[in-house]
Amino acid sequence: MTDTFTDLHQRAKNKETFHYLYDIITSRNNILLAYRTIKSNKGSKTPGTDGKTILDIEKRTENELIEEVQRQLKNYRPKKVRRKLIEKDNGKMRPLGIPCILDRIIQQCFKQVLEPIAEAHFYNHSYGFRPLRSTHHAMARIQFLVNHSKLHYVVDIDIKGFFDNINHTLLIKQLWSIGIRDRQVLACIAKMLKAEIDGEGIPTKGSPQGGLLSPLLSNIVLNELDQWVANQWELFPLHKSFKSREGELLAKKRTHLKEGYLVRYADDFKILCRDWKTAEKWYHAVKLFLKERLKLDISPEKSKIINLRKHASAFLGFTILANRKGKKRVAHTFVRAEKVQKIKAETKKRIEILRSSPTAENALRFNSFVLGLHNYFCRATHVNLAFSRLAYEIGAMMYNRLKPIGKYSHPTNAPPTYKKFYSLGFKTFEIAGIHLFPLANVQTKNVISFTQSRTPFTMEGREQIIKNLQKNIKHEIALLLESKIPTRSVEYMDNRISRYSMKKGICEITGLFLQAQDVHCHHYIPIHLEGSDKFHNLRILHKDVHKLIHMKDSAKIDLLKKILGITEPMLKKINKYREKCELEII
Repeated sequence: MTDTFTDLHQRAKNKETFHYLYDIITSRNNILLAYRTIKSNKGSKTPGTDGKTILDIEKRTENELIEEVQRQLKNYRPKKVRRKLIEKDNGKMRPLGIPCILDRIIQQCFKQVLEPIAEAHFYNHSYGFRPLRSTHHAMARIQFLVNHSKLHYVVDIDIKGFFDNINHTLLIKQLWSIGIRDRQVLACIAKMLKAEIDGEGIPTKGSPQGGLLSPLLSNIVLNELDQWVANQWELFPLHKSFKSREGELLAKKRTHLKEGYLVRYADDFKILCRDWKTAEKWYHAVKLFLKERLKLDISPEKSKIINLRKHASAFLGFTILANRKGKKRVAHTFVRAEKVQKIKAETKKRIEILRSSPTAENALRFNSFVLGLHNYFCRATHVNLAFSRLAYEIGAMMYNRLKPIGKYSHPTNAPPTYKKFYSLGFKTFEIAGIHLFPLANVQTKNVISFTQSRTPFTMEGREQIIKNLQKNIKHEIALLLESKIPTRSVEYMDNRISRYSMKKGICEITGLFLQAQDVHCHHYIPIHLEGSDKFHNLRILHKDVHKLIHMKDSAKIDLLKKILGITEPMLKKINKYREKCELEII
Protein backbone atom coordinates (compact mmCIF):
# COMPACT_ATOMS: atom_id res chain seq x y z
CA MET A 1 0.00 0.00 0.00
CA THR A 2 3.04 2.32 0.32
CA ASP A 3 2.79 3.69 -3.25
CA THR A 4 -0.95 4.31 -2.81
CA PHE A 5 -0.40 6.26 0.43
CA THR A 6 2.46 8.27 -1.16
CA ASP A 7 0.21 9.16 -4.11
CA LEU A 8 -2.67 10.23 -1.82
CA HIS A 9 -0.30 12.41 0.24
CA GLN A 10 1.18 14.11 -2.85
CA ARG A 11 -2.26 14.79 -4.36
CA ALA A 12 -3.46 16.23 -1.03
CA LYS A 13 -0.37 18.50 -0.97
CA ASN A 14 -1.49 19.73 -4.41
CA LYS A 15 -4.90 20.57 -2.85
CA GLU A 16 -6.74 17.90 -4.88
CA THR A 17 -10.09 16.49 -3.69
CA PHE A 18 -10.90 12.77 -3.30
CA HIS A 19 -14.25 11.34 -4.44
CA TYR A 20 -13.35 7.62 -4.72
CA LEU A 21 -11.64 6.52 -1.50
CA TYR A 22 -14.11 3.77 -0.58
CA ASP A 23 -12.59 1.29 -3.07
CA ILE A 24 -9.08 1.86 -1.62
CA ILE A 25 -10.37 1.44 1.95
CA THR A 26 -12.11 -1.86 1.14
CA SER A 27 -9.26 -3.24 -1.02
CA ARG A 28 -7.73 -6.61 -0.12
CA ASN A 29 -4.26 -5.20 0.63
CA ASN A 30 -5.58 -2.39 2.83
CA ILE A 31 -7.68 -4.80 4.93
CA LEU A 32 -4.72 -7.20 5.35
CA LEU A 33 -2.45 -4.30 6.36
CA ALA A 34 -5.05 -3.16 8.92
CA TYR A 35 -5.20 -6.69 10.36
CA ARG A 36 -1.41 -6.91 10.53
CA THR A 37 -1.13 -3.51 12.25
CA ILE A 38 -3.79 -4.36 14.85
CA LYS A 39 -2.38 -7.84 15.49
CA SER A 40 0.90 -6.31 16.72
CA ASN A 41 -0.99 -3.92 19.03
CA LYS A 42 -1.25 -4.89 22.73
CA GLY A 43 -4.84 -3.59 22.82
CA SER A 44 -5.92 -6.23 20.27
CA LYS A 45 -6.33 -8.70 23.14
CA THR A 46 -8.83 -6.38 24.88
CA PRO A 47 -12.41 -7.55 24.16
CA GLY A 48 -15.26 -5.26 23.07
CA THR A 49 -18.95 -5.74 23.95
CA ASP A 50 -19.07 -8.98 21.91
CA GLY A 51 -16.25 -10.50 24.01
CA LYS A 52 -14.09 -11.22 20.94
CA THR A 53 -10.36 -10.42 20.54
CA ILE A 54 -7.77 -10.73 17.79
CA LEU A 55 -7.41 -14.42 18.73
CA ASP A 56 -10.91 -15.02 17.30
CA ILE A 57 -10.04 -13.19 14.07
CA GLU A 58 -6.78 -15.14 13.66
CA LYS A 59 -8.74 -18.38 13.20
CA ARG A 60 -10.32 -17.12 9.95
CA THR A 61 -8.74 -17.41 6.51
CA GLU A 62 -7.60 -14.27 4.67
CA ASN A 63 -10.54 -14.46 2.27
CA GLU A 64 -13.06 -14.89 5.13
CA LEU A 65 -11.72 -11.77 6.89
CA ILE A 66 -11.70 -9.67 3.71
CA GLU A 67 -15.22 -10.74 2.71
CA GLU A 68 -16.53 -10.09 6.25
CA VAL A 69 -15.10 -6.53 6.34
CA GLN A 70 -16.40 -5.75 2.83
CA ARG A 71 -19.85 -7.19 3.68
CA GLN A 72 -20.08 -5.19 6.94
CA LEU A 73 -19.20 -1.95 5.15
CA LYS A 74 -21.90 -2.31 2.49
CA ASN A 75 -24.48 -1.38 5.12
CA TYR A 76 -22.25 -0.44 8.04
CA ARG A 77 -23.70 -0.64 11.55
CA PRO A 78 -21.01 -0.61 14.24
CA LYS A 79 -21.66 -2.73 17.33
CA LYS A 80 -22.02 -1.23 20.81
CA VAL A 81 -18.87 0.36 22.26
CA ARG A 82 -17.64 -0.93 25.63
CA ARG A 83 -17.17 1.78 28.27
CA LYS A 84 -14.09 1.58 30.49
CA LEU A 85 -12.90 4.19 33.01
CA ILE A 86 -9.18 4.71 33.67
CA GLU A 87 -7.58 7.01 36.24
CA LYS A 88 -5.92 10.23 35.05
CA ASP A 89 -2.85 11.87 36.67
CA ASN A 90 -5.09 14.27 38.59
CA GLY A 91 -7.12 11.43 40.15
CA LYS A 92 -10.19 11.95 37.94
CA MET A 93 -11.48 9.22 35.63
CA ARG A 94 -11.03 9.24 31.85
CA PRO A 95 -13.84 7.45 29.92
CA LEU A 96 -12.57 5.14 27.18
CA GLY A 97 -14.76 3.69 24.45
CA ILE A 98 -13.55 0.27 23.25
CA PRO A 99 -15.10 -0.85 19.94
CA CYS A 100 -15.46 -4.53 19.03
CA ILE A 101 -12.41 -6.08 17.34
CA LEU A 102 -13.93 -6.16 13.83
CA ASP A 103 -14.95 -2.50 14.17
CA ARG A 104 -11.36 -1.73 15.20
CA ILE A 105 -10.06 -3.40 12.03
CA ILE A 106 -12.57 -1.36 9.99
CA GLN A 107 -11.47 1.86 11.74
CA GLN A 108 -7.83 1.00 11.01
CA CYS A 109 -8.74 0.53 7.30
CA PHE A 110 -10.15 4.08 7.29
CA LYS A 111 -7.26 5.55 9.28
CA GLN A 112 -4.62 4.16 6.89
CA VAL A 113 -6.21 5.86 3.87
CA LEU A 114 -7.31 9.13 5.52
CA GLU A 115 -4.04 9.78 7.39
CA PRO A 116 -1.79 10.52 4.35
CA ILE A 117 -4.41 13.02 3.12
CA ALA A 118 -4.82 14.71 6.51
CA GLU A 119 -1.04 14.81 7.12
CA ALA A 120 -0.61 16.96 3.99
CA HIS A 121 -2.88 19.62 5.57
CA PHE A 122 -1.66 19.52 9.18
CA TYR A 123 0.32 22.31 10.87
CA ASN A 124 4.06 21.75 11.35
CA HIS A 125 4.03 22.22 15.12
CA SER A 126 1.22 19.85 16.05
CA TYR A 127 2.88 16.77 17.58
CA GLY A 128 0.22 14.53 19.16
CA PHE A 129 -0.93 11.23 17.56
CA ARG A 130 1.06 11.83 14.38
CA PRO A 131 3.59 9.50 12.69
CA LEU A 132 7.15 9.72 14.09
CA ARG A 133 6.33 12.73 16.34
CA SER A 134 6.54 12.65 20.11
CA THR A 135 6.17 14.68 23.29
CA HIS A 136 9.94 15.31 23.15
CA HIS A 137 9.56 17.15 19.83
CA ALA A 138 6.86 19.39 21.36
CA MET A 139 9.19 20.15 24.30
CA ALA A 140 12.08 20.87 21.89
CA ARG A 141 9.93 23.41 20.03
CA ILE A 142 8.99 25.21 23.27
CA GLN A 143 12.63 25.30 24.43
CA PHE A 144 13.66 26.70 21.04
CA LEU A 145 11.05 29.50 21.26
CA VAL A 146 12.14 30.40 24.81
CA ASN A 147 15.90 30.23 24.16
CA HIS A 148 16.22 31.65 20.65
CA SER A 149 13.09 33.73 20.08
CA LYS A 150 13.03 35.07 23.68
CA LEU A 151 9.30 34.38 24.09
CA HIS A 152 8.69 34.20 27.86
CA TYR A 153 4.90 34.57 28.13
CA VAL A 154 2.73 31.49 27.73
CA VAL A 155 -1.01 31.32 27.07
CA ASP A 156 -2.13 28.02 28.66
CA ILE A 157 -5.55 26.91 27.39
CA ASP A 158 -7.32 23.81 28.71
CA ILE A 159 -10.28 22.62 26.61
CA LYS A 160 -13.05 21.26 28.82
CA GLY A 161 -13.68 17.55 28.00
CA PHE A 162 -12.38 17.89 24.43
CA PHE A 163 -12.90 14.30 23.20
CA ASP A 164 -16.40 14.17 24.71
CA ASN A 165 -17.50 17.45 23.10
CA ILE A 166 -16.40 17.18 19.45
CA ASN A 167 -19.24 18.47 17.24
CA HIS A 168 -20.15 15.71 14.73
CA THR A 169 -21.64 17.96 12.02
CA LEU A 170 -18.64 20.30 12.15
CA LEU A 171 -16.19 17.36 11.95
CA ILE A 172 -17.83 16.01 8.76
CA LYS A 173 -17.58 19.53 7.25
CA GLN A 174 -13.91 19.69 8.22
CA LEU A 175 -13.26 16.32 6.52
CA TRP A 176 -14.98 17.73 3.42
CA SER A 177 -12.85 20.91 3.53
CA ILE A 178 -9.53 18.96 3.53
CA GLY A 179 -10.66 17.14 0.37
CA ILE A 180 -12.30 13.93 1.67
CA ARG A 181 -15.47 14.06 -0.46
CA ASP A 182 -16.40 10.41 -0.88
CA ARG A 183 -19.96 10.36 0.48
CA GLN A 184 -19.82 6.63 1.29
CA VAL A 185 -16.71 7.21 3.42
CA LEU A 186 -18.24 10.22 5.21
CA ALA A 187 -21.44 8.24 5.90
CA CYS A 188 -19.42 5.39 7.50
CA ILE A 189 -17.45 7.86 9.69
CA ALA A 190 -20.74 9.48 10.79
CA LYS A 191 -22.00 6.03 11.86
CA MET A 192 -18.78 5.36 13.79
CA LEU A 193 -19.26 8.64 15.68
CA LYS A 194 -22.87 7.68 16.47
CA ALA A 195 -22.01 4.12 17.63
CA GLU A 196 -24.05 3.30 20.75
CA ILE A 197 -22.09 3.26 24.02
CA ASP A 198 -23.02 0.31 26.23
CA GLY A 199 -25.13 1.56 29.15
CA GLU A 200 -25.15 5.19 27.92
CA GLY A 201 -27.01 5.18 24.59
CA ILE A 202 -26.25 6.93 21.29
CA PRO A 203 -23.90 9.94 21.69
CA THR A 204 -24.91 13.30 20.20
CA LYS A 205 -21.33 14.65 20.32
CA GLY A 206 -17.79 13.48 21.01
CA SER A 207 -15.44 10.82 19.66
CA PRO A 208 -14.65 7.99 22.10
CA GLN A 209 -11.04 7.74 23.29
CA GLY A 210 -10.04 4.16 22.61
CA GLY A 211 -11.23 4.12 19.01
CA LEU A 212 -8.40 3.89 16.46
CA LEU A 213 -9.81 6.68 14.32
CA SER A 214 -10.41 9.11 17.23
CA PRO A 215 -6.85 10.54 17.46
CA LEU A 216 -6.82 11.35 13.72
CA LEU A 217 -10.31 12.90 13.87
CA SER A 218 -9.33 15.00 16.91
CA ASN A 219 -6.32 16.37 15.00
CA ILE A 220 -8.58 17.22 12.04
CA VAL A 221 -10.89 19.16 14.41
CA LEU A 222 -8.04 21.14 16.01
CA ASN A 223 -6.15 21.67 12.74
CA GLU A 224 -8.57 24.53 12.08
CA LEU A 225 -7.34 26.17 15.31
CA ASP A 226 -3.69 25.53 14.35
CA GLN A 227 -4.07 27.14 10.94
CA TRP A 228 -6.05 30.08 12.31
CA VAL A 229 -3.38 30.87 14.95
CA ALA A 230 -0.52 30.40 12.44
CA ASN A 231 -2.19 32.69 9.89
CA GLN A 232 -2.52 35.46 12.49
CA TRP A 233 1.27 35.84 12.66
CA GLU A 234 3.61 32.99 11.69
CA LEU A 235 2.15 32.34 8.21
CA PHE A 236 0.64 35.81 7.69
CA PRO A 237 1.03 36.69 3.97
CA LEU A 238 3.10 39.83 3.37
CA HIS A 239 2.91 41.81 0.11
CA LYS A 240 6.60 41.35 -0.70
CA SER A 241 9.25 38.72 0.05
CA PHE A 242 12.23 39.32 2.33
CA LYS A 243 15.79 38.00 2.07
CA SER A 244 16.13 37.44 5.82
CA ARG A 245 13.80 36.23 8.58
CA GLU A 246 14.72 39.36 10.62
CA GLY A 247 13.41 41.64 7.85
CA GLU A 248 10.17 39.66 7.67
CA LEU A 249 9.70 39.89 11.47
CA LEU A 250 10.26 43.66 11.45
CA ALA A 251 7.68 44.07 8.68
CA LYS A 252 5.16 41.98 10.65
CA LYS A 253 5.76 44.03 13.82
CA ARG A 254 4.93 47.23 11.90
CA THR A 255 1.48 45.74 11.10
CA HIS A 256 0.54 45.57 14.84
CA LEU A 257 -0.46 41.93 14.50
CA LYS A 258 -0.52 39.66 17.57
CA GLU A 259 2.85 37.88 17.70
CA GLY A 260 2.39 34.30 18.87
CA TYR A 261 3.55 30.75 18.12
CA LEU A 262 1.43 27.70 18.81
CA VAL A 263 2.77 24.32 20.00
CA ARG A 264 0.16 21.56 20.31
CA TYR A 265 0.15 17.98 21.52
CA ALA A 266 -3.36 16.49 21.06
CA ASP A 267 -5.76 18.78 23.01
CA ASP A 268 -2.93 20.21 25.16
CA PHE A 269 -1.54 23.38 23.60
CA LYS A 270 0.33 26.61 24.36
CA ILE A 271 0.80 29.91 22.57
CA LEU A 272 4.14 31.60 23.28
CA CYS A 273 4.23 35.42 23.20
CA ARG A 274 6.72 38.26 23.75
CA ASP A 275 4.75 40.33 26.30
CA TRP A 276 1.77 40.19 28.66
CA LYS A 277 -0.45 42.49 26.59
CA THR A 278 -0.13 40.29 23.48
CA ALA A 279 -0.71 37.16 25.59
CA GLU A 280 -3.97 38.66 26.91
CA LYS A 281 -5.18 39.38 23.37
CA TRP A 282 -4.40 35.77 22.37
CA TYR A 283 -6.17 34.37 25.43
CA HIS A 284 -9.46 36.11 24.63
CA ALA A 285 -9.18 35.53 20.86
CA VAL A 286 -8.58 31.77 21.24
CA LYS A 287 -11.35 31.42 23.84
CA LEU A 288 -13.78 33.10 21.41
CA PHE A 289 -12.59 31.05 18.40
CA LEU A 290 -13.00 27.74 20.26
CA LYS A 291 -16.50 28.70 21.37
CA GLU A 292 -17.86 30.20 18.16
CA ARG A 293 -16.05 28.17 15.51
CA LEU A 294 -15.39 24.76 17.13
CA LYS A 295 -18.25 24.74 19.69
CA LEU A 296 -15.80 23.99 22.52
CA ASP A 297 -15.54 25.55 25.99
CA ILE A 298 -12.36 26.20 27.96
CA SER A 299 -11.78 25.40 31.61
CA PRO A 300 -11.34 28.88 33.26
CA GLU A 301 -9.60 27.53 36.40
CA LYS A 302 -6.95 25.66 34.32
CA SER A 303 -6.53 28.28 31.55
CA LYS A 304 -4.20 31.19 32.31
CA ILE A 305 -1.33 33.41 31.18
CA ILE A 306 2.06 32.61 32.73
CA ASN A 307 5.24 34.68 32.87
CA LEU A 308 7.94 31.99 32.59
CA ARG A 309 10.50 34.27 34.25
CA LYS A 310 8.52 34.06 37.51
CA HIS A 311 6.30 30.96 37.34
CA ALA A 312 6.53 27.47 35.88
CA SER A 313 4.20 26.20 33.18
CA ALA A 314 3.27 22.48 33.10
CA PHE A 315 3.32 20.53 29.84
CA LEU A 316 3.29 16.76 29.18
CA GLY A 317 4.62 15.76 32.60
CA PHE A 318 7.33 18.47 32.61
CA THR A 319 7.47 22.00 33.98
CA ILE A 320 9.17 24.86 32.09
CA LEU A 321 10.84 28.01 33.50
CA ALA A 322 12.83 30.78 31.77
CA ASN A 323 15.73 31.10 34.22
CA ARG A 324 18.55 33.60 34.05
CA LYS A 325 21.87 32.38 32.61
CA GLY A 326 24.41 35.17 32.31
CA LYS A 327 22.78 38.03 30.43
CA LYS A 328 19.99 35.97 28.89
CA ARG A 329 17.14 33.64 29.86
CA VAL A 330 17.11 29.95 28.96
CA ALA A 331 14.44 27.26 29.31
CA HIS A 332 14.97 24.98 32.29
CA THR A 333 12.73 21.93 32.41
CA PHE A 334 11.90 19.78 35.44
CA VAL A 335 9.85 16.69 36.16
CA ARG A 336 6.44 17.85 37.35
CA ALA A 337 6.02 17.49 41.17
CA GLU A 338 2.73 15.55 40.85
CA LYS A 339 4.43 13.19 38.38
CA VAL A 340 7.33 12.59 40.80
CA GLN A 341 4.88 11.57 43.53
CA LYS A 342 3.12 9.19 41.16
CA ILE A 343 6.46 7.64 40.09
CA LYS A 344 7.42 7.29 43.77
CA ALA A 345 4.21 5.42 44.59
CA GLU A 346 4.56 3.15 41.53
CA THR A 347 8.23 2.39 42.37
CA LYS A 348 7.29 1.39 45.93
CA LYS A 349 4.57 -0.88 44.57
CA ARG A 350 7.08 -2.62 42.27
CA ILE A 351 9.60 -3.01 45.10
CA GLU A 352 6.91 -4.75 47.19
CA ILE A 353 6.18 -7.10 44.26
CA LEU A 354 9.90 -7.93 44.05
CA ARG A 355 10.08 -8.57 47.80
CA SER A 356 7.13 -10.96 47.79
CA SER A 357 8.17 -12.65 44.54
CA PRO A 358 11.92 -12.22 43.82
CA THR A 359 11.87 -13.80 40.35
CA ALA A 360 13.96 -12.82 37.32
CA GLU A 361 10.75 -11.94 35.46
CA ASN A 362 9.78 -9.37 38.12
CA ALA A 363 13.35 -8.00 38.15
CA LEU A 364 13.22 -7.54 34.35
CA ARG A 365 9.83 -5.82 34.69
CA PHE A 366 11.32 -3.43 37.26
CA ASN A 367 14.19 -2.69 34.86
CA SER A 368 11.77 -2.05 32.02
CA PHE A 369 9.86 0.40 34.25
CA VAL A 370 13.04 2.31 35.21
CA LEU A 371 14.39 2.39 31.63
CA GLY A 372 11.02 3.68 30.39
CA LEU A 373 11.05 6.52 32.96
CA HIS A 374 14.63 7.46 32.10
CA ASN A 375 13.90 7.37 28.34
CA TYR A 376 10.98 9.75 28.76
CA PHE A 377 12.27 12.22 31.35
CA CYS A 378 15.95 12.37 30.29
CA ARG A 379 14.99 15.31 28.04
CA ALA A 380 14.38 17.48 31.16
CA THR A 381 17.36 19.76 31.92
CA HIS A 382 17.13 18.94 35.65
CA VAL A 383 16.24 15.23 35.39
CA ASN A 384 19.30 14.14 37.40
CA LEU A 385 18.25 16.26 40.36
CA ALA A 386 14.66 14.93 40.28
CA PHE A 387 15.66 11.25 40.15
CA SER A 388 18.52 11.63 42.66
CA ARG A 389 16.03 13.06 45.18
CA LEU A 390 13.55 10.31 44.37
CA ALA A 391 16.20 7.59 44.85
CA TYR A 392 17.25 9.19 48.16
CA GLU A 393 13.63 9.37 49.42
CA ILE A 394 12.92 5.68 48.76
CA GLY A 395 16.51 4.45 49.35
CA ALA A 396 15.96 3.22 52.92
CA MET A 397 12.66 1.51 52.06
CA MET A 398 14.25 -0.18 49.02
CA TYR A 399 17.29 -1.36 51.03
CA ASN A 400 15.17 -2.78 53.87
CA ARG A 401 12.79 -4.63 51.52
CA LEU A 402 15.36 -6.06 49.09
CA LYS A 403 18.39 -6.74 51.32
CA PRO A 404 17.02 -10.13 52.55
CA ILE A 405 16.47 -11.37 48.98
CA GLY A 406 19.31 -9.80 46.97
CA LYS A 407 22.96 -8.87 46.92
CA TYR A 408 23.72 -5.12 47.26
CA SER A 409 27.02 -4.02 45.69
CA HIS A 410 28.73 -2.34 42.74
CA PRO A 411 27.74 -4.32 39.59
CA THR A 412 31.21 -5.54 38.58
CA ASN A 413 29.82 -8.58 36.70
CA ALA A 414 26.91 -6.72 35.06
CA PRO A 415 25.81 -7.84 31.53
CA PRO A 416 26.45 -5.63 28.42
CA THR A 417 22.91 -4.15 28.53
CA TYR A 418 23.52 -2.72 31.97
CA LYS A 419 26.93 -1.31 30.99
CA LYS A 420 25.44 0.24 27.84
CA PHE A 421 22.98 2.45 29.74
CA TYR A 422 24.36 2.82 33.28
CA SER A 423 27.71 3.55 34.93
CA LEU A 424 29.18 1.06 37.42
CA GLY A 425 29.63 3.79 40.05
CA PHE A 426 26.18 3.24 41.61
CA LYS A 427 25.51 0.37 43.99
CA THR A 428 22.52 -1.74 43.05
CA PHE A 429 20.73 -4.99 43.92
CA GLU A 430 21.24 -8.27 42.12
CA ILE A 431 18.07 -10.38 42.31
CA ALA A 432 17.73 -13.82 40.67
CA GLY A 433 20.84 -13.08 38.58
CA ILE A 434 19.45 -9.75 37.28
CA HIS A 435 21.05 -6.40 38.18
CA LEU A 436 18.36 -3.78 38.92
CA PHE A 437 18.78 -0.54 36.98
CA PRO A 438 19.62 2.33 39.41
CA LEU A 439 16.86 4.95 39.66
CA ALA A 440 19.29 7.84 40.31
CA ASN A 441 21.64 7.16 37.39
CA VAL A 442 20.19 9.33 34.61
CA GLN A 443 21.68 12.21 32.63
CA THR A 444 20.05 14.97 30.57
CA LYS A 445 19.93 14.44 26.81
CA ASN A 446 19.61 17.31 24.38
CA VAL A 447 16.15 17.75 22.92
CA ILE A 448 16.16 17.69 19.14
CA SER A 449 13.54 19.52 17.09
CA PHE A 450 11.43 17.51 14.66
CA THR A 451 12.69 17.39 11.07
CA GLN A 452 9.60 18.33 9.07
CA SER A 453 10.67 16.33 6.01
CA ARG A 454 10.54 13.05 7.99
CA THR A 455 7.30 11.35 7.02
CA PRO A 456 6.32 7.79 6.02
CA PHE A 457 4.32 9.22 3.09
CA THR A 458 7.18 10.41 0.86
CA MET A 459 10.20 8.57 -0.56
CA GLU A 460 12.66 11.11 0.91
CA GLY A 461 10.95 10.88 4.31
CA ARG A 462 11.18 7.07 4.35
CA GLU A 463 14.91 7.22 3.54
CA GLN A 464 15.43 9.46 6.60
CA ILE A 465 13.45 7.05 8.79
CA ILE A 466 15.66 4.11 7.77
CA LYS A 467 18.80 6.14 8.56
CA ASN A 468 17.46 7.02 12.02
CA LEU A 469 16.19 3.55 12.96
CA GLN A 470 19.36 2.54 14.81
CA LYS A 471 18.94 5.44 17.24
CA ASN A 472 15.86 3.70 18.68
CA ILE A 473 17.77 0.79 20.26
CA LYS A 474 16.87 1.95 23.79
CA HIS A 475 13.18 1.83 22.95
CA GLU A 476 13.49 -1.64 21.38
CA ILE A 477 15.34 -2.97 24.44
CA ALA A 478 12.56 -1.63 26.67
CA LEU A 479 10.06 -3.60 24.53
CA LEU A 480 12.22 -6.76 24.70
CA LEU A 481 12.37 -6.42 28.49
CA GLU A 482 8.56 -6.42 28.56
CA SER A 483 8.21 -9.48 26.31
CA LYS A 484 7.60 -12.92 27.81
CA ILE A 485 8.57 -16.39 26.61
CA PRO A 486 7.29 -18.70 29.41
CA THR A 487 9.18 -21.77 28.14
CA ARG A 488 12.60 -20.07 28.23
CA SER A 489 15.10 -19.88 31.10
CA VAL A 490 16.03 -16.70 32.97
CA GLU A 491 19.56 -17.03 31.59
CA TYR A 492 18.23 -17.11 28.02
CA MET A 493 15.95 -14.07 28.53
CA ASP A 494 18.74 -11.97 30.06
CA ASN A 495 21.45 -13.04 27.59
CA ARG A 496 19.09 -12.43 24.65
CA ILE A 497 18.80 -8.75 25.67
CA SER A 498 22.55 -8.50 26.30
CA ARG A 499 23.31 -9.97 22.87
CA TYR A 500 20.85 -7.59 21.16
CA SER A 501 22.46 -4.68 23.02
CA MET A 502 26.01 -5.76 22.11
CA LYS A 503 25.09 -6.13 18.42
CA LYS A 504 23.32 -2.71 18.54
CA GLY A 505 20.14 -4.34 17.27
CA ILE A 506 21.77 -5.62 14.06
CA CYS A 507 20.83 -9.02 12.57
CA GLU A 508 23.98 -11.17 12.61
CA ILE A 509 23.32 -12.48 9.09
CA THR A 510 21.60 -9.71 7.08
CA GLY A 511 23.22 -6.74 8.87
CA LEU A 512 19.86 -4.95 9.08
CA PHE A 513 18.57 -3.15 12.18
CA LEU A 514 15.87 -5.19 13.95
CA GLN A 515 12.85 -3.81 15.75
CA ALA A 516 11.70 -5.74 18.84
CA GLN A 517 8.85 -7.56 17.07
CA ASP A 518 11.29 -8.95 14.45
CA VAL A 519 13.93 -10.24 16.90
CA HIS A 520 14.56 -13.97 17.21
CA CYS A 521 17.37 -15.46 19.26
CA HIS A 522 19.03 -18.55 17.73
CA HIS A 523 21.09 -21.19 19.60
CA TYR A 524 24.29 -21.59 17.55
CA ILE A 525 24.66 -25.12 18.96
CA PRO A 526 21.05 -26.32 19.48
CA ILE A 527 19.83 -27.30 22.96
CA HIS A 528 19.09 -30.89 21.76
CA LEU A 529 22.75 -31.17 20.69
CA GLU A 530 23.97 -30.13 24.15
CA GLY A 531 24.01 -26.39 23.43
CA SER A 532 23.34 -23.94 26.26
CA ASP A 533 21.64 -20.58 26.94
CA LYS A 534 25.06 -18.97 27.51
CA PHE A 535 25.71 -15.58 25.93
CA HIS A 536 28.36 -16.92 23.49
CA ASN A 537 25.92 -19.56 22.14
CA LEU A 538 23.18 -17.07 21.18
CA ARG A 539 22.77 -15.17 17.90
CA ILE A 540 20.42 -12.25 17.17
CA LEU A 541 18.55 -12.82 13.88
CA HIS A 542 15.56 -11.56 11.94
CA LYS A 543 12.65 -13.95 12.62
CA ASP A 544 12.37 -14.95 8.91
CA VAL A 545 16.11 -15.67 8.67
CA HIS A 546 15.73 -17.84 11.77
CA LYS A 547 12.95 -19.79 10.04
CA LEU A 548 15.23 -20.27 7.02
CA ILE A 549 17.95 -21.84 9.21
CA HIS A 550 15.56 -24.51 10.53
CA MET A 551 13.43 -25.02 7.39
CA LYS A 552 13.42 -28.43 5.62
CA ASP A 553 10.92 -27.96 2.75
CA SER A 554 13.05 -27.03 -0.33
CA ALA A 555 10.18 -25.22 -2.13
CA LYS A 556 9.54 -23.02 0.92
CA ILE A 557 13.30 -22.45 1.34
CA ASP A 558 13.61 -21.16 -2.26
CA LEU A 559 10.61 -18.88 -1.85
CA LEU A 560 11.84 -17.41 1.46
CA LYS A 561 15.36 -16.90 0.05
CA LYS A 562 13.84 -14.90 -2.80
CA ILE A 563 11.59 -12.83 -0.49
CA LEU A 564 14.47 -11.99 1.87
CA GLY A 565 16.91 -11.24 -0.96
CA ILE A 566 19.56 -13.59 0.47
CA THR A 567 23.01 -12.89 -1.03
CA GLU A 568 25.93 -15.35 -1.41
CA PRO A 569 27.80 -14.18 1.77
CA MET A 570 24.53 -14.42 3.76
CA LEU A 571 23.92 -17.94 2.40
CA LYS A 572 27.39 -19.05 3.57
CA LYS A 573 26.59 -17.92 7.12
CA ILE A 574 23.15 -19.58 7.01
CA ASN A 575 24.73 -22.85 5.89
CA LYS A 576 27.31 -22.63 8.68
CA TYR A 577 24.43 -22.32 11.17
CA ARG A 578 22.55 -25.21 9.47
CA GLU A 579 25.63 -27.44 9.76
CA LYS A 580 25.69 -26.86 13.51
CA CYS A 581 21.99 -27.87 13.59
CA GLU A 582 22.87 -31.03 11.58
CA LEU A 583 20.67 -29.92 8.66
CA GLU A 584 21.57 -30.20 4.98
CA ILE A 585 23.24 -27.33 3.12
CA ILE A 586 20.99 -25.10 0.98
